[in-house]
Amino acid sequence: MSDTTPDRFAASKPLRAAPQRRGLSDRAIAWIFVAPTIFLLLAVNIFPLVWTVWLSFTNYRVNRPNAEVSWVGTRNYERILTDPDIWATMQATAHFLVWTLVLQVLLGFALAWLINRKFRGNDLWTTIIVLPMMLSPAVVGNFWTFLYQPQIGLFNYAVSFLTGADPTSFSMIGDVALAPWAIVLVDTWMWTPFVMLICLAGLRSIPDSIYEAAECDRASNWRQFWTLTVPMVLPFLMLAVLFRGIENFKMFDLVVLLTGGGPGNATTLTAIDLKREAFERWRTGFASAYAVILFVTVFGLASIYVKALNRVKER
Repeated sequence: MSDTTPDRFAASKPLRAAPQRRGLSDRAIAWIFVAPTIFLLLAVNIFPLVWTVWLSFTNYRVNRPNAEVSWVGTRNYERILTDPDIWATMQATAHFLVWTLVLQVLLGFALAWLINRKFRGNDLWTTIIVLPMMLSPAVVGNFWTFLYQPQIGLFNYAVSFLTGADPTSFSMIGDVALAPWAIVLVDTWMWTPFVMLICLAGLRSIPDSIYEAAECDRASNWRQFWTLTVPMVLPFLMLAVLFRGIENFKMFDLVVLLTGGGPGNATTLTAIDLKREAFERWRTGFASAYAVILFVTVFGLASIYVKALNRVKER
């Protein structure tokens, strides 16, 4: 069949490519959106860190901005690592850190295991238990300061009711031996619900079919707990320890409101001591070196811990 006139006309005209509009690539658009965030992070985090490291090698004092700043090398670091008062502060921080983690993990896991049983009133008790972590540290500090008062505090009367001791015979925040335990108790009361929620998420992520298979194999409840529950919740427990460990290492506001670092230096944690060096004694270079040592310590321990956590998760 012969071609029609329109077909011959179309065949005689060469096809032209449609004009392409050149615009920004996806990579360029992504950088446009990400660049402000990166710049903000550099301005807020990286620059202060670099400046702090530089100050740590000087004798700079922020209350003397016109004074001559001299380079002292590693002298600030040597003074910190050989200062017995700072090592005592480290010891107080370690005491607070270890005991809060131990108590919060044990109590948090126990509460999560009980809440996971799904008894009557489960939601109500979960809400009541979670209430302390919803409060501000300022509120908690002032609240427990009144509870710890020997004359009017309910804590002393509760101890007196259980032990028979005179409620005015001891002061939790005024005794050198009891003050470290006072801040441990308050932090445990406030943040055990946080650990409980993480552990509860881990418990509810375990499939019921695993327990059903274990019952078919006639495994006892005790054996199911140690061979199924604990290993499968362990990554969540370790994650809770990581979060609480980092937070408690830099604990400041709660302890200041409760004891102010006293009596003496019994509850002076590293964050409180660092604040005093920087803004009371005005030894900015020395405080910068102090901050760098604390940063390296936390970063190093956290990196090792995260590697251990990843190995546990890969099992």
